[in-house]
Amino acid sequence: MMNEKGLIKVPNMHLSWLKVLESEFKKSYMSELRDFLKQEKFKKKIIFPPTEKTFACLKLTALDSVKLVILGQDPYHGLGQANGLAFSVRDGQPIPPSLQNIFKEISQDMKESPPKNGDLSFWAEQGVLLLNSVLTVEKGCPTSHSGKGWEEFTDKIIQILNLKENIVFMLWGSYAQKKGSIIDAKKHKVLKAPHPSPLSAHRGFFGCKHFSQANDYLCKIGKSPIRWTKKL
Repeated sequence: MMNEKGLIKVPNMHLSWLKVLESEFKKSYMSELRDFLKQEKFKKKIIFPPTEKTFACLKLTALDSVKLVILGQDPYHGLGQANGLAFSVRDGQPIPPSLQNIFKEISQDMKESPPKNGDLSFWAEQGVLLLNSVLTVEKGCPTSHSGKGWEEFTDKIIQILNLKENIVFMLWGSYAQKKGSIIDAKKHKVLKAPHPSPLSAHRGFFGCKHFSQANDYLCKIGKSPIRWTKKL
């Protein structure tokens, strides 16, 4: 979308996504979003994730390979954390509390040891779209890029996926559930639970068994299950 000098470039995403989203980059909201990001960089503000990782979820998970979608809100705002995948952090970073709780639920649900680090790119490579509603954030300022246009862009992504069939959607917390309210539960498997944040995980995220439910559904429709705990 934009290089470090603020110049427009072809978004770093899989061609399958670029084909269906190309028209979005020509719309006024996206032009306004580009201008906003350019001004933020001009003000020397630090924006996460790095520019080349902004569309990482659409780079690692091709449109036709999407089996499952996990919706997040916006990227981590700490130095070195965000890698463009919802709930994921760069390899070598401490695992954030919400992701720790996700791993706890996976361990309990799947009866397997959780991943050893917080880089979830191996999920993305299996067809798990780790989509944040907002794709950028200012360092140290959570939700700072909300309401700037990203929500409209990611709504379009959900609309595109909703036209398909037999995708699992994991909607954790009221924000994700509102974002995913357009999803047709007759065509897709929609799993809802409280957010895995330490503030809410004990209200029903723990014990939701979303990970085994998702794999059971994928196997039922003839797709391979997700390896939640380890790489091959």
